Amino acid sequence: MSDAPTITDEGIAALRARIGIAQPHPQPPHYLRPNEDSFRHVAEAVGDDNPLWCNPAYAAGSAWGGPIASPNLNGGDTLIGENDVSGLDTETATLLRGDPLRGAHAFYSGSFREWWAPLRPGMRVMRRNALVGVHDKPSEFAVRSVHEWTGEVFASVDPEPAALSAQYRLMIRTERSAGSASTKNSSIEIASYTDPQLAAIDAQYSGETAARRGAEPRFWEDVEEGDSLTPLVKGPLRVTDMVCWHVGMGMGLYGVKALRLGYDQRQRVPRFFKADSLNIPDVHQRVHWDPEWARAVGNPASYDYGRMRETWLVHLCTDWMGDDAWLWKLDCQFRKFNYVGDTHWMRGTVAHKYVVDGHHAIDVDIWGENQRGETTTPGHASIILPSRAGGPIRLPEPPGGAHTCAGLLDALVNRFAALENA
Repeated sequence: MSDAPTITDEGIAALRARIGIAQPHPQPPHYLRPNEDSFRHVAEAVGDDNPLWCNPAYAAGSAWGGPIASPNLNGGDTLIGENDVSGLDTETATLLRGDPLRGAHAFYSGSFREWWAPLRPGMRVMRRNALVGVHDKPSEFAVRSVHEWTGEVFASVDPEPAALSAQYRLMIRTERSAGSASTKNSSIEIASYTDPQLAAIDAQYSGETAARRGAEPRFWEDVEEGDSLTPLVKGPLRVTDMVCWHVGMGMGLYGVKALRLGYDQRQRVPRFFKADSLNIPDVHQRVHWDPEWARAVGNPASYDYGRMRETWLVHLCTDWMGDDAWLWKLDCQFRKFNYVGDTHWMRGTVAHKYVVDGHHAIDVDIWGENQRGETTTPGHASIILPSRAGGPIRLPEPPGGAHTCAGLLDALVNRFAALENA
């Protein structure tokens, strides 16, 4: 690939012309009509056994009156939602064809999520997907870089219209040469574990269920700035964990298929396949479970998806806050890989305590830290807690008061425009 500058004013203008233009999602939802079983599959994929998600008898006694989905399923891209826009006219299809920044490197850098209402069993959910922001940014590593934000919004239409959630993906586009990027991680050593190290991890696991707040409300008045969230451990990461992840979460944006369906996919997108050591065509995505292929692209071992650690941060928050609270917002960055053999400790600290629009809320700093002491996934979350003085939580208002996918997407485009102009 050429190292010549590839980001131009014209390219950025062409990209910005796409802002707010909805297009069909390329993959069908993994769960067309999610129910308690779907809730359980997704929760177990991230190691979460909170009965609020899938036990009707338990959940009936909660503030929700029945099971609700983990925030990880409520709006997780490729997981739920029928396409609100099912096709494009010729003019729109032409506008969206190709990549105006073709040749620029693309890094999936971070995710931001926001939730306004619970996903309940049997809801019919729609989704709408579009570019929502293009921010021209200076970079110490590149001649020029662009922050490209894609938004996906979710709203129920049955049993009643309601805004559910949104997810925003940050792709950083740069002119920087790949250079040493393909080899800079190859020297990382994944050390084996001693029996005492494994025993310490097991000791943490053994106490996590009892430490989960669950049905006991965590009142806003009892939380202080500087408080620590009860940590969770995730690891040592195994290929088995990757398999379990896919069982619950599906195959994501790439929609990897098996056997004859895999052959069909190879006919459609042959560049997505690369022969393995037996000359068998296989998907590039196998870096997440094939150590040989991961090493071939410059890594010491297979590695997770950034979104796995995002779901672990969600689990950290929901275990700590209790069933009667509401996870309102969560963002995180994916700064380093999480390799098979790595162990992550998910941690958090209360940074700010406040009341806004009648909501008793806190902001927390959250992060994932591996056994080498590296913070790989820093982030933040906002949580609404019940209050002794103010009573049970109220759900937050969606942006612009919108309750449809179209209205939500328009509101988010306006929000990102305001952020760039601020």
